[in-house]
Amino acid sequence: MPAPAKLVLVVIDGMKPAMLERAAHSGQAPTLAMLMQRGMYSDQCVAAYPSVTPVCAATIATGVGPDRHRIPAMNWYHREEARYVEYGSSLSASRRFGISRQLIDTVYNMNRAHLSPDVETVFEMLDDADLRTAGTTYLMYRGRHRHEVARDTALSLLASTVMRHPVMGPREFFYADIFASRRTGCRSQLGMPGVRDRHTGCVGAHLVEHQLFDFLLFSLPDNDAYSHRNGPHAQVASISEADRQLERLVHAGGGPDDFLSDHAVIVMADHSHASVEQAIELHELFGEFSVLAPSGRRAGDAEIALCPSQRSAMVYALEARGHSELVPRIVECALSSSGVDMVMWRDGASAVIARGDARLHFAPGGDVSDLRGQRWLVQGELDVIDGRLEEGRLYCEAYPDALARVWSALNCPNAGEVLLSAAPGYEFADWGGVAHVGGGAHGSLHRSDSLAPLIVTGIPDPRPPGGEQWSIADIQPLIGAHFGLGEDGT
Repeated sequence: MPAPAKLVLVVIDGMKPAMLERAAHSGQAPTLAMLMQRGMYSDQCVAAYPSVTPVCAATIATGVGPDRHRIPAMNWYHREEARYVEYGSSLSASRRFGISRQLIDTVYNMNRAHLSPDVETVFEMLDDADLRTAGTTYLMYRGRHRHEVARDTALSLLASTVMRHPVMGPREFFYADIFASRRTGCRSQLGMPGVRDRHTGCVGAHLVEHQLFDFLLFSLPDNDAYSHRNGPHAQVASISEADRQLERLVHAGGGPDDFLSDHAVIVMADHSHASVEQAIELHELFGEFSVLAPSGRRAGDAEIALCPSQRSAMVYALEARGHSELVPRIVECALSSSGVDMVMWRDGASAVIARGDARLHFAPGGDVSDLRGQRWLVQGELDVIDGRLEEGRLYCEAYPDALARVWSALNCPNAGEVLLSAAPGYEFADWGGVAHVGGGAHGSLHRSDSLAPLIVTGIPDPRPPGGEQWSIADIQPLIGAHFGLGEDGT
């Protein structure tokens, strides 16, 4: 039987593998259960690091890590513009930086300015091959088709007072109520949590019914917001809601058999979620330093910029003359906190991961191979990543794909000099003072929020390239291969 011609990529934000399995086995996610039964399932698909949505969305869309796509975190310091970039950690954090500034950075600048022009998104790759692309509200949407701001409803007119410029996206593009390539009758209340999945389901059903795409990115983000509030172990309810929207897509295509005869399906999460019990206040931890304020006031006196991103954080050394002095001080200060699990930085041609008193130095090359087939020169204590060597093969179950993920994060041109990963149970409070204590968060290097589920149906014999470990970076090339495109998009 030939492979289905069309493909749907379903991204359920923050879905935890164990919760997907519980929802499927209990009958509360029958469509996802059907896809798992008919396809390949893995509970070991590794997120990018930091495992936060902007970084992971960019990796899914481009097939590369932050060293190449240049999106470093949820909150970061823009060296060229001498300001913080905030993508919406919380409403309180957005207010500190300015709501309009945050919206412009998230909706416009993330794709047209911050995402590297040297990498190709899945939409650009398929647009260039003259395939019909489509996407619902997703952080990474850059494509080859121009879309003007929608002004056909009261909410879209309100949004147009801030969102005034066209964007380049997929052929069929639906982003909240801000952009819509055609009228569908679907509304998202400007992308409010709890409504976004239903908007995606409505739009997706319309696109399937009218046969308007070859590739659809079907984004279901509400599970993430639900998990932040209620914790990862409450996800069965939000996964069940996501399943209802996926069922709408399948129903519009004539039911499971007819739909899957025409459509291959990839279902994945961008990252997972971990429980949060305590918050780390970066300002208190780095109280001995002069910290750059969100307003940029007295920037000339600031030694460091602090950038919390849930269970990860970055510290920028701002004094050009003092990097060699500042970085050791930052590292020592970070390691003094019981809530900081790992501290990472560059040391010449190598990278360093510190955990307690132990240090691990590493760089590409050498005779140590990881589970994705990459080779490393490693010196120091593997206990830092709970790693072990067996016949030259590196295993580190607690911190999956640790070396490649840290190397990519540290070599992102927009990253800070020092990166922090929170210990289990901890989260770095954002610039608005918000942490998800009693709920869930993500961002760290730890497996608890780094391993996502992956379902592949309708693509013959899907395997992770070059090794045993799936990564979210494998999805863009897997989609290209499905449509007969090589690495260069031809």
